[in-house]
Amino acid sequence: MRGFYLVGVFVCFVQLVSAQTQNFWTKKNDFSGGKRERAVAFSIGDYGYIGTGVDTAENVKKDFWRYDAVIDSWTQIANLPGAARRDAVGFAVNGKGYCGTGIDNDASFMGTKLKDFWEYNPATNTWVQKSDYPGGGGNGIYFSTAFTIDSKGYLCGGKIGPNFYSSQLWEYKPANDQWSPRANFPGGVRYQLSSFSIGYYGYVGLGANQDVFKKDFWKYNPVTNQWSAIANLPGPERGGSATFTIGNKGYVCMGTDGGYLDDLWEYNPANNTWYIRAFYGGSERKNSVAFTLGDKAYVGTGKGYSGKKSSIQEYTPYQYLGLGDQISLEMNIYPNPAQETLSLIIPENLSGKVIIRDVLGKIHWDGDYTENMELSINVQSLKAGNYFVSFMDSENGVSGSSKFIKL
Repeated sequence: MRGFYLVGVFVCFVQLVSAQTQNFWTKKNDFSGGKRERAVAFSIGDYGYIGTGVDTAENVKKDFWRYDAVIDSWTQIANLPGAARRDAVGFAVNGKGYCGTGIDNDASFMGTKLKDFWEYNPATNTWVQKSDYPGGGGNGIYFSTAFTIDSKGYLCGGKIGPNFYSSQLWEYKPANDQWSPRANFPGGVRYQLSSFSIGYYGYVGLGANQDVFKKDFWKYNPVTNQWSAIANLPGPERGGSATFTIGNKGYVCMGTDGGYLDDLWEYNPANNTWYIRAFYGGSERKNSVAFTLGDKAYVGTGKGYSGKKSSIQEYTPYQYLGLGDQISLEMNIYPNPAQETLSLIIPENLSGKVIIRDVLGKIHWDGDYTENMELSINVQSLKAGNYFVSFMDSENGVSGSSKFIKL
């Protein structure tokens, strides 16, 4: 038995099908509304929609655009009738789109919090005002998150004012245009949260209370009106991430932990496990948006190191055939924390490439891994801090990741 300190074991599934046709990003045509961040997005039928947000001149927006994936083209649709806004929420239910809340100025201290809610009908290209969001004391809210379950929309958390945040969850029923309070988010008051839904459950987490970023995630059951904790995101704490659902998997992409991130994480509710997937095809960013069309996701806009973005990337996920078609991979790194040398062992007969990235996604080392070897990496030149070691199999599919600390 080897005499070493084993930490950071990350269990991940390696696909037996070719990764060259799965788990990758493809650049699409830029968003025609121009560079912006803090917008909203949703999908209806065969089309995706992006609107509102803040442009490069720091002006808040109210325009909306429709994306056709078949021809990779954007078309402007009717503007949101209410005030221009940023940090609103958007979702779609039963063939209609919904957008509301937010704040009407780039500078929060000059802005008015919004509570109005609007329904978009793609058949007539028109918006109709619906009942105002009643949470947060009825004075409006921004930086909330929204998800849908079984023909209902849910709005969770958000920012009410300077140093004042919400943990409230509200359910919206389009069928009768009514809002109902539900059980508060158990993670506490928070903004810049992330959410997605899988089946009849909603999943909410991450975000920040003040400037303390979080990595916890919670599952919401609307039938029992109860929350339960799920596995924390294995990557860095963060806010301002883009999220989406493909099939029965949820995804968290990019965001900020003080800098900008470009990682992608997939959540499998069947075994309550997160898996690192292909890093975003564009540059690192926060406050981007995402929508899903069929079995593809479209992620873009946002803000990165060089400013606001208009680029869009399409994600093609792994196509799961069932747990019987997968094998498990265990990745061991030691010592952790490391000061001079980091050792890595993969107890499977696999070969591929090993990459070390910092929490901002920058690559600091890469090298080959041959099956059954014990790889030693000199990390003396790395600055002190948190890093990720990722293993990619010989088909270039991301297969596993572990976090380590450089002293």
